[in-house]
Amino acid sequence: MARKLPELERRRRATEATRLKYLEKVFDWKRWRHCIAMARFQAVKMGHRPPPIRPIRGPVSAKRELKKRGCESVIELLDGQFPRIAPAQMKLGDLAAFPGTDGLNAVGVCVGPGRIMCWREDHPVLAVLIVDFAEIEASWRL
Repeated sequence: MARKLPELERRRRATEATRLKYLEKVFDWKRWRHCIAMARFQAVKMGHRPPPIRPIRGPVSAKRELKKRGCESVIELLDGQFPRIAPAQMKLGDLAAFPGTDGLNAVGVCVGPGRIMCWREDHPVLAVLIVDFAEIEASWRL
């Protein structure tokens, strides 16, 4: 019988897999290098079964896909899938949303206290950024 991994080790492995897949990759809608794809990958690695996402070719396509799912924002989409927590409660592997561009929120993965792996308009290559809790608009437990 297989032994269940401790929670922190499960979180570490999932986050490391996400880091290896996306770190230092340039944001690209067409190559599935965007925050929704990364958040979904992280959720799957953490044992969740989020619905599949269709190809997103840009911000207009992303907004259209949100609308088809009955959501006005990325935050609303993630609220429907994961429990919301306070930013100060984030653990390794949890998700955080903050202001993005084109009327869409950016989403990142928590990799430590105040550290989020994400893309931002001022940083097109995925990297680990130090983020103030005040910048985070919403966060979720995975």
